Amino acid sequence: MSQTQRLLLFVGSYAEAADPGVYVYELDMSSGKMNRLSAVSGLKNPTFVSVDEANGRLYAISETVSEGERIGEAAAFAIDSAKGELSELNRTLTIRPSSSHIQLDLSNRFVAVSGYHGGNVGLVNVGADGLVGKLADERQHEGKGADPSRQDRPHPHSVIFSPDNRFALVADLGLDLIVVYELDAQGGRLVRKSEAQTPPGAGPRHMAFHPNGRFLYSINEVNSSLSAFSYDPESGRLELLDTVPTLPAGFTAENTTAEVAISKDGRYLYGSNRGHDSIVQFAIDPTSGKLTYVEHVSSEGGHPRHFALTPDGKYLVAANRDSNNLALFTVDGETGRLKFTGHTAEVSKPVCVKPVFF
Repeated sequence: MSQTQRLLLFVGSYAEAADPGVYVYELDMSSGKMNRLSAVSGLKNPTFVSVDEANGRLYAISETVSEGERIGEAAAFAIDSAKGELSELNRTLTIRPSSSHIQLDLSNRFVAVSGYHGGNVGLVNVGADGLVGKLADERQHEGKGADPSRQDRPHPHSVIFSPDNRFALVADLGLDLIVVYELDAQGGRLVRKSEAQTPPGAGPRHMAFHPNGRFLYSINEVNSSLSAFSYDPESGRLELLDTVPTLPAGFTAENTTAEVAISKDGRYLYGSNRGHDSIVQFAIDPTSGKLTYVEHVSSEGGHPRHFALTPDGKYLVAANRDSNNLALFTVDGETGRLKFTGHTAEVSKPVCVKPVFF
């Protein structure tokens, strides 16, 4: 990292279209302060964003109405890294009735959008100019899970692309499934290949690949757990290895989980608890992929909807939705343990945070 690089934090949030919704902060690496640089309005609930750092583009979801019905949008922005500003390039309609998550593929040719409320997954073209194009493909999930209150129908919550970009993996909270699609980049299609089950009533929400490409982890929202899978890069098939709780023994209050991330060296995994309001840390066995509990730390706010490790692995930023703040932690290079820096930044209802060096 050169001395001229700056670390920008892109934050998606719950917001009305008239209000600021996507924010840009700068993390001062010397002081630990997070300074707001700019924000854009015009998007309703741009809760999740995905960043193409190589080409200076940001993609956000939004909600709108078309022909009298709710529908999701995907919006493309150009990033002015010198000023820390975003300028909208275009937007397109995606899936009904809304989308809950957006993820660029590794070639930056597509964004995948997840329809938690519609039980559907969409694949949207991205042009060479960075503009979002038409909805290229849509897949509908069917069925229900074990928990009648939370899993009465499909709820695809997020998509992650495999390290070689051949597969798109969908975490369906409503079905207790990780569904594996082959990405047909030529035809712009998602081709269903296989699926893997979490324990009944788990409710997979978000996922993370281990840096070695042999393990996948899902954080499960409904029963507050983490599942470890082995991953075959040739076939894309998953096999469940183990599931562990994200909460300390004896905690009985209401809780749901949110985000999962793995350290750059692959030694540690982190997950967020909403209710317990904590970040839990596990050590990863490099041979078996199984998890061993390390500790819980307070997220320093309410309802840590998301968090992210900085690209250099030195910091973790937690987005606490209900306390309207970002909280900054240092990450110990040897033990992986988190330590609150004392620095927070105010932001309205943050849902996701994406740290990027420019």
